[in-house]
Amino acid sequence: MRNDKKRVMVGLFCAVVAVQFTACGDDFLGGSLDEWRQKAEAANGIGIPVKMVFVPGGSFEMGKNGDGTSGNVTPVHTVTLSDFYMGTYEVTQAQYKAVMGTNPSHFKANNRPVDNVTRYDAIEFCNKLSERERLQPVYTISNRNPATGYPITSALVTANWSNTGYRLPTEAQWEYAAKGGNGSPGNYIYAGSDNPNDVAWYRGNSNDTTHAVGTKAPNGLGLYDMSGNVEELCWDWKRGGYWGSSAEGVRSAYRNSNLSIRVTHGFRLVRP
Repeated sequence: MRNDKKRVMVGLFCAVVAVQFTACGDDFLGGSLDEWRQKAEAANGIGIPVKMVFVPGGSFEMGKNGDGTSGNVTPVHTVTLSDFYMGTYEVTQAQYKAVMGTNPSHFKANNRPVDNVTRYDAIEFCNKLSERERLQPVYTISNRNPATGYPITSALVTANWSNTGYRLPTEAQWEYAAKGGNGSPGNYIYAGSDNPNDVAWYRGNSNDTTHAVGTKAPNGLGLYDMSGNVEELCWDWKRGGYWGSSAEGVRSAYRNSNLSIRVTHGFRLVRP
């Protein structure tokens, strides 16, 4: 009788999540309902949460290098930001594939950051993930080229910043968070250290490849890989350097305007 009830529960649950399971049968009756749910969610591509860090608002000197003596990105100016949430890690290949149904990365591994994406691909990811989580998508995408498939090479994108969904950070948000937010101790050159080897995968230690997210030390806010691993696409520019950058190129103040598709490009998420 107990097994019959479990079979009914499995059948109902699999129907609810609309997952076609080869495992929904006698071989699948060995675990708890929570274990069945986790397997169902994983098969349906929704069981991979995006962990986020709260970033309290404040002011900072945007473009100012951490040592205060050289390498400033001019013009240095004061920026004041409201509170926001930022992804603890760069979006991984497992997360990207779960949402988009494809993995364009050159350096393939589920726990490495997705790479080889365009800014438009990242924007569409934000919208799709928002829709999955019943949030209001931030972006409206039109004139998409190609009409279907990836990479998206061109599109017209507008944003409604009052909506609740995921979005790419602005470069001001990115630099502020990389530097540790308001009143960050140390005024570090890199995101959490004055030594790039502590916090970054870059030319000096990467062996010319990406690495699993979160394997270097975090910065003061608990954000990983803000320096190095992949260059992170922002709403307006891109930041952070990558596995092949020099030490100078993974500074928190470093910025680059090239937003075309590259094997060096990945991204992380922000929410209000």
